[in-house]
Parts: sequence; structure tokens; C-alpha cells
Amino acid sequence: MSISLVAGLGNPGRDYASTRHNLGWIVIDAFTQKLGLAWKTQPQFEAEVAGWDRPGRATCYFAKPLTFMNDSGRAIGTLARFYKIPPASIVAIYDDLTIDLGLVKVSVSGSAGGHNGVASLLEHLGDGFVRYRLGIGPKDPPQMDMADFVLGKFSPEQNQFVTQQLDHYLAGLDLLLSRGAEPAMNQLNRRDQK
Repeated sequence: MSISLVAGLGNPGRDYASTRHNLGWIVIDAFTQKLGLAWKTQPQFEAEVAGWDRPGRATCYFAKPLTFMNDSGRAIGTLARFYKIPPASIVAIYDDLTIDLGLVKVSVSGSAGGHNGVASLLEHLGDGFVRYRLGIGPKDPPQMDMADFVLGKFSPEQNQFVTQQLDHYLAGLDLLLSRGAEPAMNQLNRRDQK
């Protein structure tokens, strides 16, 4: 089943722009920029939306919920119902604390794993959407509060590393959108992908 909606999870506002929790937005912004797409704020969906008219294929929508992370599902659920897009045709791009920084994993089911944005998607969409998980781990220092860590900014070294990994993130997303979840999982979920 082809992908018709790609949601980048993050928080709106300058304060959150370069936090770990906004890695989904950083990647979706870079991807849409590469395609030359323009974002439009669409209040009825509580999201910024960009449409990609692919030759010979249905339009693919990109969305950044403006509802704040913990309520992402409300915006994406409204969008999905409006365009009649089933969960299996939706990709959510988000940060994942359980994966090392720089790595990407693709999965199609599972729990929210403590991620409130994903919990909100599960609540409003149900399971079955494709997860494009961007590693931000490990938590350092380990005893640090999870919210403080994900809402913290990358260190200058980490920022540089994320910038270097951007092509890898975009190539993986391109693979997922062009070939589907199975080939993307086979290629991206290996440990030695760096």
C-alpha cells in the first residue's frame, strides 16, 4: 500500500525548534525542501500541510501538527479522515530515545514506548501506521528526567552529527515512500547502517 500522508512530529514555536523532540520536524522540513514544496498553515487541520503531486501516483501529503507533540493525533486524525487515508498509508516521523543517535528504524506496530506523540496517534488513528523512528539516545546522564532530555537541545557536536546524518535520514525516507515499509525495514533496521 502506498504512502499518502507523512507526519513529522514536533512542537511549534522557536523555543522548541532545535530540541531532540523536534527531530521529526527537522527531517520533514529538509525532505520537503529538497522536493521544492511549500508549507501552508491549514487551521481546519491544526497543521501545516504540503502536497506532493507525484507523477502517475496519488498526491502525498506532508503534515506538521501545530497541536503540540502530546496532541499530534488530533491533527493527523482529522487530516486522515478528511482525505480518507487509512493508517497503513500513513508514516509518522519522530524521535526515539531507545535508539542511538544517528540510527533509523522502521516499524509498523507496537506500543507508544513512552512517547506521548505516538500515544496520541494510536488514540486517534489506531495501530498500523508506519513509524519512521529517529534515534536520539542514549539518555545522558541516565538519571536525567525524560521530558527534560527530549526537550533539551542537541550539543554542538550532536548537532553537527545530526546535520551529517541528514542525507541518511532523507535517503531512508525516500526508500520508504518509493518502495514501502518492508524494503525500508530490511535496509534500515540493520545495526551496521552507519
